[in-house]
Amino acid sequence: MTQCGCRKRNCMKWANEDEHGWNVISHGIPSPRECALSTNGSRGAVRSPIALSHDCRSLNNGSRNFKTPMRIFQNIFAYPAYLRHLDKACGKTISFAERLHAMVNDGMNGVHLLEPVITGEPGAFLTCNEDEALQSAWARENGLPARTTPDEVLLAQIEQARPEVFYTQSPNRYGPDFMRRLPGCVRKRVAWHSPPAPVGNLTAYDLIVNNFPRSLEIYATQGVRTAYFTPSFDPIMADYCDNEDRPIDIAFVGGYSRHHRQRAAILEAVAELGGEYHVRFALAPGRLTRLAETPVGWLPPLSKHARPKNVRKVSGAPLFGRAMYGLFSQAKIILNGAVDSAAGDRGNMRCFEAMGCGALLLSDPGRYPKGMEDGRTMRVYENTADAVRVIRDVLANADER
Repeated sequence: MTQCGCRKRNCMKWANEDEHGWNVISHGIPSPRECALSTNGSRGAVRSPIALSHDCRSLNNGSRNFKTPMRIFQNIFAYPAYLRHLDKACGKTISFAERLHAMVNDGMNGVHLLEPVITGEPGAFLTCNEDEALQSAWARENGLPARTTPDEVLLAQIEQARPEVFYTQSPNRYGPDFMRRLPGCVRKRVAWHSPPAPVGNLTAYDLIVNNFPRSLEIYATQGVRTAYFTPSFDPIMADYCDNEDRPIDIAFVGGYSRHHRQRAAILEAVAELGGEYHVRFALAPGRLTRLAETPVGWLPPLSKHARPKNVRKVSGAPLFGRAMYGLFSQAKIILNGAVDSAAGDRGNMRCFEAMGCGALLLSDPGRYPKGMEDGRTMRVYENTADAVRVIRDVLANADER
């Protein structure tokens, strides 16, 4: 493993080449101001610094210095709540290319997009199989019957794109049976998989990646090859990171469910500050929380899942993509808390999004990716009382931000 030679402050680019000729590159968060500048010093199109490339020895007589991009097929994940948001924004009847462009331009999953799909390289194909409207549009445009299932559409897309690498964020949905149906052109099957998703059967994949070392150790017990791979700076964040006018003191965007008990305690404590500071939460309640906040929520099994009144008072609807980036660009502090099953590893995508939008990240203790350091690039709280203390200190002292 070798470190990047660009020498930018906080740069976390690594190239990890193995015996199979893989070159897995991950660029973490440099300072937002550096990310927002192109090489000529002006604001430009900052490309996602995540890429997969392949050592093409046959093109250079065995030399390991000449590389050509692999043909890559990336299948991203989208929450149902986001797809409903997308339906309202652009409708369901537009073309595949138009809907996909709307999703990418909105910043959905931007920190996970591979560079070739952002730059539109000929050998890269992007889709979201959870989006039935998107997949139905592709099926119509390519002459498939209306009854074709999303998974059958996905297979047809793979057969047409002829990728060498299949990369998905939903390995539990695409298990061994689906993998056996992939065409022979697919040489590598790669999946992003991280807590709290159940481990499932990952043996059909050649490589499982994420930035949570403990979970990678668990996956490796199945005999699966793993690699450390981080989210990145979304190029769209360049439009938001330099904002100096931040009227919102504390913001939080994320889920509220049974997987987030520790997070819920922090949110309740911070919500109490709503009388002193401008606090804004954008919460996506889990299924049990939604039920608990209906008329049947008084039943004992459900009542414990409801959000406290002070949390609901400062909460709005879930935000995604550019709407979330817009909130982050207005906030001084972005609050974060890992899922309960993260086993001490930290660095969920919200960390990258908050820092990329120029806000101060305030998060719980744990093992963070290189470059995310308490007191230098972020702040860490030890418990609920400490979170309140750090917030007060930071808001009272602009230099802390």
